[in-house]
Formats: sequence, C-alpha cells, structure tokens
Amino acid sequence: MTLQTEFNFKLPLGYVDEEGNLHREGVMRLATAYDEIAPMKDPRVHNNRAYLVIILLSRVVSKLGNLDIINPGVIEKLFAADLAFLQDFYIQVNQNGSSLVPITCPLCRGEFAVEFGELGG
Repeated sequence: MTLQTEFNFKLPLGYVDEEGNLHREGVMRLATAYDEIAPMKDPRVHNNRAYLVIILLSRVVSKLGNLDIINPGVIEKLFAADLAFLQDFYIQVNQNGSSLVPITCPLCRGEFAVEFGELGG
C-alpha cells in the first residue's frame, strides 16, 4: 500500500494572473511538521497572525494551473472563497489523510464518498 501525499483540487472561482489567465485546478501535498513550524519564523506572521495561513498554503500548494511558482503573493491574491476552500481542503487532507468526504443522499439515504476537491467545481 502506498501513502497518497498529493491531492487534486479545483478552486470555486480561480486565481487570475497578471495576464488575465484563470487558474482553477491544482495540487496540494500533505504538510510536514516543518511546514507548520516554519511560518512561525516569518516576520509577516509576527506582525499579523492571520498571515500564517498565507505562508502555510504557499508551502503546500504545489501546483495551480500552469503557474511556475506558488508563493505567498499568489495566495494573497486569491478570492476569499478560494482561500476558504483551500483552508478547508488543507484540514480535510491533513487530518483525515484523504480528500474523500462521506456524504449521505437526502433522498435515498445512500452513503457514498465524494472527493472534496470536486466540491468547488
């Protein structure tokens, strides 16, 4: 059995780059202990604790559309809905080790799993 360490996602709105290109599909990797500790050394986090999520997500989002680099500047420019989506996705994959969310159909009461990354699309 292999451990899944990367998870695909699709942002609800998407990141618009300087040329006006829309980037919605991406990949997030599992966080390491250092990913969660390193942002605490960043002066931006010392000045504004809310900046922690920006640094953390910039470390674990490994792909977004066809962007070459994902850095804090990219995460800062996300729409609020996309930032909230990535925060929820981060919690889902790092606490549960999966991007699957159990769902119960309200009509038939059947239970199944849906990939969290697809919920935004």
